[in-house]
Amino acid sequence: MLSTYDIGIDLGTANILVYSKNKGIVLNEPSVVVIDTETKNVVAVGLEAKEMIGKTPEKIVAIRPLKDGVIADFDVTTEMLKHVIRKASKKMGFALRKPNVVVCIPSGSTSVDRRAIQDAVRNAGAKKISLIEEPVAAAIGAGLPVDEPVANVVVDIGGGNTEVAIISFGGVVACHSIKVGGDRLDDDIIQYVRKEYNVLIGERTAENIKMEIGYALIDHEEFTKEVRGRDLVTGLPKTITLSSYETRNAIRESLLHILEAVRATLEDCPAELSGDIVDRGVILTGGGALLNGMEAWLSEEIFVPVALATNPLESVAVGTGMALQYMGKLQAAMK
Repeated sequence: MLSTYDIGIDLGTANILVYSKNKGIVLNEPSVVVIDTETKNVVAVGLEAKEMIGKTPEKIVAIRPLKDGVIADFDVTTEMLKHVIRKASKKMGFALRKPNVVVCIPSGSTSVDRRAIQDAVRNAGAKKISLIEEPVAAAIGAGLPVDEPVANVVVDIGGGNTEVAIISFGGVVACHSIKVGGDRLDDDIIQYVRKEYNVLIGERTAENIKMEIGYALIDHEEFTKEVRGRDLVTGLPKTITLSSYETRNAIRESLLHILEAVRATLEDCPAELSGDIVDRGVILTGGGALLNGMEAWLSEEIFVPVALATNPLESVAVGTGMALQYMGKLQAAMK
């Protein structure tokens, strides 16, 4: 059965999600592509590709085509999108001839970035493409009344960047975007282990450490985790024990950058909307929002209630799909 279908795509640095109005989230896979450098063929995409990171022979490379929320490798992104749209259409039980696609973009993206995303999605087989700013999509997905003239504050901590925005009446009133996200936290942990223990660990190990014993800057009960890596002195495998307090110190600097962005955005808020923020608080979305103690720490620092969105990992994708009903008003606000 051939049909034109509306889908929303959250083109994230870490994960790519597809949302359909009838079926909800139909696809959620890592934004990783594995390519054979000799033949230039795509070997694997998504989950399968992520399993291969750091474990492939020389001629087969795992690439993350999106960096800091924007396209770093155009051809690979197009290939990834083709695969994603094909896979999503299979799951929805439709042969998507030419889907209408809404894609979210970082609010600080330039016109060149926007054009690159539009071209990549068009080349992947989309019919009509609409763009929506990421914080607005996150707010819609978190169930906030974005089309009303009240302040909605969203802190979206993604893989490549963090966006803090105040949204009112369908548009962004004030926004700060910084290139600090989940990937930076992983990198901080890799550097810390290297410096303190002379042990080299991989990206996936660092991500597991962050998820299991990573903490925001609050006091907590100490947890430990055994970590395996390569000893840089002997070159042999080595096991070390890492504590949650060490992990907290490793990511401290990056977390303070996020806090700075939140403060800077609240300072730019018009006086009329400040009262709303005190009443309504701040909503956290994105994978980074799941860091242990993140809500409590931010709430302590900015003296405003902070709440976690119902499903932080999916709220941007859900909002992107749901944005179709708001599209007229949103596009007027984006012009």
